[in-house]
Amino acid sequence: MPENRSPHILSTSANLLGICFVVLTSLKKLNLADDSIIDEFAVVAVMLFMTSCILSFVSMRRERQESQNLEKVADFVFLTGLVVLSVATILIAFNLIK
Repeated sequence: MPENRSPHILSTSANLLGICFVVLTSLKKLNLADDSIIDEFAVVAVMLFMTSCILSFVSMRRERQESQNLEKVADFVFLTGLVVLSVATILIAFNLIK
């Protein structure tokens, strides 16, 4: 029997969504958004984590088979968001983007 990962995906993606919003707000307040592409990475991550949150929430409210399909999609979208954040972090760490 497969385990239900939707609550874990929901809580983790919601936390990362909040972090992305903090990054975006900080960039806007410090007027750094025009000088870098970090904000574009953050916006993409926000959209992915928001989608993951919605899909995982909806999967908890659906029937078993449909729930599993939505959970798989939410899992993939969440992983894509992590990859976007990882790429942005690596690019910043090696000073490839400013």
